[in-house]
Amino acid sequence: MQKITPCLWFDGRVDEALDLYKSVFKDFKVNALLRNTEASPGETGSILTATFEIFKQQFMVLNGGPQFKHSEAVSFTINCDNQEEVDHYWYGLTKNGGQESDCGWLKDPFGISWQVTPTILPKLLMDKDPKKANNVMKAMMEMQRLDIAKLKEAYDK
Repeated sequence: MQKITPCLWFDGRVDEALDLYKSVFKDFKVNALLRNTEASPGETGSILTATFEIFKQQFMVLNGGPQFKHSEAVSFTINCDNQEEVDHYWYGLTKNGGQESDCGWLKDPFGISWQVTPTILPKLLMDKDPKKANNVMKAMMEMQRLDIAKLKEAYDK
């Protein structure tokens, strides 16, 4: 068991979120489900909490109600080795009501923020040549879904 596990607060739709993550992340697995009892605040039998893993990172979801909302102040970065991975996660997490944002950021249909980031991006942005780094930053700032070929093209200018 890892020492720190992010807990994501939901106002319903936990079942749908688990289904989406299972469809997007190949290695997704649910470790435990805790269902509401008669003594719980939620509907008896519905999921109160679930723990799951993505890439061996544990998460917990809590079906806690409408008191708290997700924001971009907390996001999860998916490091992608190639454009195929970027596209897979981008389109998988934005389908069915997700929202595209700028610079590789998106919200899934449940309001969870993700950064879908090519692993080459930090290398390009931290290049010793400030002109190259600036060109990449400028190109990235004009994108929603990050395009590795266009980032490299900007770097090579």
